[in-house]
Amino acid sequence: MEEKKLIRTVKTETPHNLIMENRRKLSVSGVSDVESFNEDEIILHTDMGGLLIKGSGLHINKLSVEIGEVSLEGEIDGIDYVETKKSKGAGILSRMFR
Repeated sequence: MEEKKLIRTVKTETPHNLIMENRRKLSVSGVSDVESFNEDEIILHTDMGGLLIKGSGLHINKLSVEIGEVSLEGEIDGIDYVETKKSKGAGILSRMFR
């Protein structure tokens, strides 16, 4: 008889943390992708969902996709988790104008 072996694959998630200093600096870990960014809005994909960062004068100082970390500066007005389900034909504009 053949012996069957069960091989388990374990997905290791990167820890997801947000560290904000004086609403001017933000460090985010657990980032898998940067969807878009400009001076007023940055959209990140994290292990915990989409992350929308709004403000003014925003710029990314450090981006490391290998270790899943993003560091940014600017005037941060809001941070919000958003749905990351992508339906056919639904892009960033349709999500912004819900």
